[in-house]
Amino acid sequence: MENLLKRFFLLLATSFLWIGCEEENMLKPLEDNPVPPGTVSNITVKNKRGGAVLTYTLPSDQDLAYVKAEYRLPNGDNRTIKASFYTNQLTVDGFSQEGEYSVKLYAVNRSEVSSEPVEVTVHPEESPIWNIFRTLDVRAAFGGIQVTANNEDRADVAILIMEKNEYGEWIADPNSIYTSTDQIKGVMRGLDADEREFAFVVRDRWLNYTDTLYAAITPLYEEAIPNSGYRGYRLPGDAPNHTSTSHAGMWDGDIMGWPRIYMTQAAYSGPHMTTVDLGVTAKLSRLVIWDYPEYFNGRTYYYKGNLKEFEIWGSDNPPSDGSMNNWHLLGKYSATKPSGLPFGQQNDEDYQTAEQGFSWEFDLEAPKVRYLRIVSTKNWDGSTYMAIGEIQAYGDAR
Repeated sequence: MENLLKRFFLLLATSFLWIGCEEENMLKPLEDNPVPPGTVSNITVKNKRGGAVLTYTLPSDQDLAYVKAEYRLPNGDNRTIKASFYTNQLTVDGFSQEGEYSVKLYAVNRSEVSSEPVEVTVHPEESPIWNIFRTLDVRAAFGGIQVTANNEDRADVAILIMEKNEYGEWIADPNSIYTSTDQIKGVMRGLDADEREFAFVVRDRWLNYTDTLYAAITPLYEEAIPNSGYRGYRLPGDAPNHTSTSHAGMWDGDIMGWPRIYMTQAAYSGPHMTTVDLGVTAKLSRLVIWDYPEYFNGRTYYYKGNLKEFEIWGSDNPPSDGSMNNWHLLGKYSATKPSGLPFGQQNDEDYQTAEQGFSWEFDLEAPKVRYLRIVSTKNWDGSTYMAIGEIQAYGDAR
């Protein structure tokens, strides 16, 4: 019995040793060629904002695996970029400041043996974050603050909105702006109409930061106009609604479900407009519109009857003949897709933006109104019928 136990434990120990050796061998390259490959050659540099594109000739080694670039960013971070042997191009990025930087290029074989480095100098232009920072505009909005900036490179950035905590430290708000759209416009709401100190900084995905913009801002007073008072108010000239939908679909709390939306009849040949009675007279600040996500590749916004180009008018006493007399233009609008993707396509930012609702600001000089008239001039389908999932008006009804 004792001999059997000894043999069992010996066999068990041998098995663990064998497994350990197997795991160790699995971590090694599949090939074992200690000879370094040749170096890359004929390197050309095309500088761009925040980086450079390197084009080169690969060495002729049969077991070449990839080319790697090693360099240091201005913030002190060391960075390594790899490009497969199937391409002869590699992009180095992450530079925040214009200047000359050294990049070392290595050819690497399948045994993870590197060639001698070839050093090249790149001269990237300044990072896109600085142009975004220079165009940064911050101002009061109804119930909060508005931030706008130009991002012509569609760089993936964060505009951090910061306030001081109880210890006097600047802390970024979780509702800061994270985007890659070309025309940045973000609003942080839910703030009282009291002056507050804010700080703003632009950051990229390599943790490069711009300078800081400081501003004292007093949000404008606004409140949600209770949708319990909303009613459809059909006037002559308004488009007939799709027979499965009604005005009430715009304030029933359901954005996704069909037919709990509002839609005009696509075949109607006249102007596609509709009128709503808000139930109270107020100085309106904006109207939030939630588009209806169509059943296409899952649920798709920026599609079919959703509003693309449209107008919103307001009145305190609309004429019964349906004319536009005594109506005041609150704003003309054009909806854009943050990603810029073609019709029928959307990314996560597009979806999240639409799901939160589009906030259409009104003319600050407009008078108090009770009635709204939405006029569709072009939908995403290229025609004029409209589809609206939900609406919510904001303003001051005091």
